[in-house]
Amino acid sequence: MKTVFVVDALEAWPVEMSSCLTTAVEYLTDEAFKNGGQCDRVVNLCHWNKSMGTGFYVSLVAEARGQEVWPEVKTVENLPRSLDAIPGLKEVQQLAHRLFAEERLGDIAIQSYFGIDPEGRFTPITQQLFAVLKIPLFEAIFRLADGAWRLDELQVLAPTAIPEQHGEKLAQAAVTFIGAQPKPQSMAANRPALAILHNPDEPLPPSNPNALKNFERAARRFGMHVEIIDSKALDRLQEFDALFIRDTTNLNHYTYDFAQRATALGLIVVDDPDSILQCNNKVYLEELLARHNIPRPKSMMVHKANIDCVVPNLGLPCILKQPDGSFSLGVSKVQTEEELNKKALALLEESDFIVAQEFLPTEFDWRVTVFDGRPLFVCKYFMAPGHWQVHKYEHDRHSEGRTVALSVGEAPQIVVSTALRAADLIGNGLYGVDLKQARDKCYVIEINDNPNIDAGNEDGVLKDALYREIVGVFLRRIEERDLLVGAGDTALNPS
Repeated sequence: MKTVFVVDALEAWPVEMSSCLTTAVEYLTDEAFKNGGQCDRVVNLCHWNKSMGTGFYVSLVAEARGQEVWPEVKTVENLPRSLDAIPGLKEVQQLAHRLFAEERLGDIAIQSYFGIDPEGRFTPITQQLFAVLKIPLFEAIFRLADGAWRLDELQVLAPTAIPEQHGEKLAQAAVTFIGAQPKPQSMAANRPALAILHNPDEPLPPSNPNALKNFERAARRFGMHVEIIDSKALDRLQEFDALFIRDTTNLNHYTYDFAQRATALGLIVVDDPDSILQCNNKVYLEELLARHNIPRPKSMMVHKANIDCVVPNLGLPCILKQPDGSFSLGVSKVQTEEELNKKALALLEESDFIVAQEFLPTEFDWRVTVFDGRPLFVCKYFMAPGHWQVHKYEHDRHSEGRTVALSVGEAPQIVVSTALRAADLIGNGLYGVDLKQARDKCYVIEINDNPNIDAGNEDGVLKDALYREIVGVFLRRIEERDLLVGAGDTALNPS
């Protein structure tokens, strides 16, 4: 397995490993890394000081390229809020209680270099955490409270935080890691019924009130208990068997917390955390689609040092995309180089990388909605009157073009087949694949999680059958999961 260590700057890594060391900019932009030939495993040692910073993008792009990455994006993004969800945490804390039996301090901080405690005292703890979290360098802080030791904080360490006297130990740990691959653990739980997460105050929800009623009606026809819950119900998820998110998702949002918690509890989850993470970042999607040769408009990843390359590559006008934009927000058409520079620099204040794309004008966008690996329906989303996008925002006003629902058979085969190829790269969840068709060619614009299913629009052809189809998949997955759990129990307790 070829391993590459990615750092912000070569001088930031205190260990001589020139044969497998590169910078973040080289890794993200060099064609040799894009085609996957230079490495199978990526060790991300960059600073992770914000979402959509350099460290974030190194791991995100590595995942899009199909490379094994340490750490994964979802692990680091969830550290501040989900220590309790770490698989095997109970065992780690029991181990800490035994190893810290003679300690009298209220806090104990342990460093880990690829699972090795450089002080040599608590390596069993660091090894167990490293196997689960896949974070190369971290510090774990345990706190004594009410007679028990608990993991209270866990921080990702940058290479520059490693003391000079630990350089040799870091080198030994890194070399050992190159030949090792700890396996993460997993958790599961079993709970009943279907929860539909919805925010009634969301201005552009993925399902309108009548659609929610139709989902409820369909679930009851299948004999399921169904309840619409809101953002305050996080601690109630263990009451349910499945979670259906009908709210606008985002990585730094309670919807992602719900998806993570529900997955950890073993619920059937749509949208699952990986789908939210992948679909909500256009940089990831660009890398993923490029790797699998999915037709898409000519695109490039933009950072502050290559803005002047956009016009020669894409021409004008062109499109600039904020990585986590949705509903046409964070997407701008620029007409001049001056406008391009101004808008790109503004977007790059929020994210270290953005996507630039050639402008393909069309009368409407295709949307193929896919669930469980199968196309459910197709829609034409027409542009808002007098605008180049489906959604138009003017100060405090919002308008959108009309929606025309079609059966799958009515859509061109190239549209449906291209959409299925793209959606399959994300998973088997519920996705809306947006495409543009120009003459005999079809281009994927993006893949959306939590796609719109509104009564009176997307259900125009299937009507009530659409809601039964979606709820039926939840029910089948619940039953399949329970059969597997039951088989496991029988194997453990044969009669």
